[in-house]
Amino acid sequence: MQNSNANILCVDFCLPNVLLFAYQIYWNIYCRELTVMIINRLIVKNWRNFQHIDVPLRERQFIVGPNASGKSNLLDIFRFLRDIAKAEGGGLQKAIGDRGGVSKIRCLSARQDPEVSIEIHIADTPDAPATWRYSLGFRQADREHCQTLLSHERVWREGERLLDRPDADDNADPDRLIQTALEQNAANAKFREIGRFLRNVTYLHLVPQLIRFGDAIQGKVIEDDPFGQAFLERVAGVHPSTRRARLKRIEHTLKIAVPQFEKLEFIRDKIGRPHLRARYSHWHPTEEGHCEDQFSDGVLRLIGLLWSLLENDSIVLLEEPELSLNIGIVSQLAPSISRLQRSRRSQVLVSTQSDVLLIEPGIDGREVLLLIPSKEGTVVKPSSDFDDVCVLLKNGFTVGEVVLPQTHPKHIGGLVLPE
Repeated sequence: MQNSNANILCVDFCLPNVLLFAYQIYWNIYCRELTVMIINRLIVKNWRNFQHIDVPLRERQFIVGPNASGKSNLLDIFRFLRDIAKAEGGGLQKAIGDRGGVSKIRCLSARQDPEVSIEIHIADTPDAPATWRYSLGFRQADREHCQTLLSHERVWREGERLLDRPDADDNADPDRLIQTALEQNAANAKFREIGRFLRNVTYLHLVPQLIRFGDAIQGKVIEDDPFGQAFLERVAGVHPSTRRARLKRIEHTLKIAVPQFEKLEFIRDKIGRPHLRARYSHWHPTEEGHCEDQFSDGVLRLIGLLWSLLENDSIVLLEEPELSLNIGIVSQLAPSISRLQRSRRSQVLVSTQSDVLLIEPGIDGREVLLLIPSKEGTVVKPSSDFDDVCVLLKNGFTVGEVVLPQTHPKHIGGLVLPE
């Protein structure tokens, strides 16, 4: 793809200035009671690969590291909090059970301290003081019942502590410690805003084959559909006007990214099942078009990626979005995310192995978390903590050129199949 076309991909995510100005006026007048928030600090103990994490987070955060260093496990921290806070079918016990129990979650290096804990700081901007702090700790109660108990749950608002568990009621009735206050409407009235915020976390790692061969697979759809098996139902479930607006923006991007692509539309077949249908400009006018089972992997993944970015104003988790995509498209993902955030104010966390995705000069060291495996678990640090990285970035190198090479195996040159 030519650079001129690639740049249009970024523009497509931007509202025209007049519309953006009108949107800001609407927000200021009618929506002042709603606060746009991000998680600007993450503190974790004994979660999977990580014995300890304490890192600041930006509105756009990239996560890089070697294979098996814990990129997916880091993203799963946010999904775990979402699962606890779910309005229906959520809660601490289910969130832990879905992950195989505390023994599967707890870091193998946590020999002396069995507690797993997560603390998030929620603020208006990356550098603002925390409006909210939520801290959760848990451990396995006993091997016989494999039940999980809270070791602590704490909430602060602007420095004032609103909750500190275990409290007197918990001590009088220890069975209360199997549930968080976050998941109980009767107990979270003072900090319900945290639950609403966490419930909006979005994760979609679309697997094209699950859509293309959905009829043949006919498998059980995993709760929350993280791999896009029910993606078409997800598209069908939004309001028609919202769906049309999103698909129109996606169509515009596909016209740039896919040669001769002309039209993307939502349809239903004779028995009411939802489909996406595409047309190409070189086809005969009588041809109806191709449905999703004939889309390429790249087109399906790009549609899923764009839909996720347009779907949510909270936290969007993207896992290796570069898969199956043309290198020109990948090079524009980072600036496109940045432009989208200016109008939607979402927080996007991206795990990636691609130096092309990180080639944008505007990415600074604070926006990249480097995962470094060690004997006692993976260490997580912003790349800006490394002096040599900062020096190279100041001298015009990109994050992709400076940070990604540090994730390569030391003896990669010897990677050959044995005879």
